[in-house]
Amino acid sequence: MKATDAVALIRRKRDGLRLDAGQLRVIAEGIASGAWSDAQIAAFAMAVAWRDMDAKETRALTLALCDSGTRLRWDGLPGPILDKHSTGGVGDCVSLLLAPMLAACGAYLPMISGRGLGHTGGTLDKLESIPGYTINPDDSRMRAVLADAGCVIVGQSEVLAPADRRLYAVRDVTATVDVPSLMVASILSKKLAGGAQALVLDVKVGSGAQLPDQASAEALADRLIGAAECGGMQVRAAISDMDQVLGSNAGNALELREVLDVLSGEGGSARLRELTLALSAELLQMGGLAADEAEARGKLMQALDTGAAAERFERMVAGLGGSHSLYANADAWLPRAPVQQVIVAKRPGFVGQIDVRALGQIVVALGGGRSEAGQAIDHAVGLSAVLGRGVAVCAGQPLAIVHARTRAMAESAADSVLCAFRVDDQPPPENPLLRWHRAGALA
Repeated sequence: MKATDAVALIRRKRDGLRLDAGQLRVIAEGIASGAWSDAQIAAFAMAVAWRDMDAKETRALTLALCDSGTRLRWDGLPGPILDKHSTGGVGDCVSLLLAPMLAACGAYLPMISGRGLGHTGGTLDKLESIPGYTINPDDSRMRAVLADAGCVIVGQSEVLAPADRRLYAVRDVTATVDVPSLMVASILSKKLAGGAQALVLDVKVGSGAQLPDQASAEALADRLIGAAECGGMQVRAAISDMDQVLGSNAGNALELREVLDVLSGEGGSARLRELTLALSAELLQMGGLAADEAEARGKLMQALDTGAAAERFERMVAGLGGSHSLYANADAWLPRAPVQQVIVAKRPGFVGQIDVRALGQIVVALGGGRSEAGQAIDHAVGLSAVLGRGVAVCAGQPLAIVHARTRAMAESAADSVLCAFRVDDQPPPENPLLRWHRAGALA
């Protein structure tokens, strides 16, 4: 394709004109082949941010990104192929819990995950806290791990939606992460290419989400449902609260430790556990492995209580090159930051409004996220023991603990963490953790 074709297509969208399916396929092919430069991809993404895409364009872009590579097939597995995707939140490590829990109940989850986007953490970055874990195994190894463990969480291969792979990386550093049509196309192109039969979508809303208001979250959920159904996939969407850190930690290895705590029955955030159970129970029903929510939750709790889910997680980790003794000796395998600094409340009261986006940006500033494409991650840094909204505090009580590489970095983060929390005289109204969404209405 000629460079002038790229310029003409970028100009067309910049000028507010629609792109048809054929033109969007040309764009996807140019991105995938390398014919489009990063600058042209960025210009296209910004043109979409400015002019947006209608539902028909969004569906066409989704299919074009998906068809820029190969589609995976999972014939012969003795259970349903299920998947889940979150639009991204601070402390959101649900996928690392959901996959082994569902696998222990008879489902198969080939999850194609991504790295952090902006202030939100990435599942792959969390898994790479584990020494030796391979996020890009060859096809035969990926299939072997899926057959054995029932779940495999990996990154996009070179042949799976390669146009989205490049577009995703550029969006992360060009302020186009939260463009709804690009979010829909990116999410669903990978999920369609990944071969899942049923998909649950977790659309985050609140100060720590990509979309801070309810109306935008509902509109995105509508777009996702419409595009997924056109691709022939069974789908449900939930809208969940991100006005506080989902779990108790934000940062790659810190979140992974919380996952291990939940799977081993030794702790973890009640909110993180409940959201995981709700999403997992819905998927069990969609996959025909439970007749109703009560049966689904019973099976999931049994998977946790018997250690079956923990075993599935450890088998996946070992199969992809990580330690066989992650649970027995997590401290030997997961990195710890050398400096911890406690941030305390200055007055008594109740934790009110939290600037969760600021907390995510603090993790990025500490080195736990990226401010430019390809930047190395410090897996050890972040925030732990982060309080949630409504918690009663005394003056001097910890609000969070900063984990940093140096004392200077911890000091730099301290004031920002304190500013992110507001302590009020009265507790704030409680936000619902999750509400199920049907096109145009919340269930």
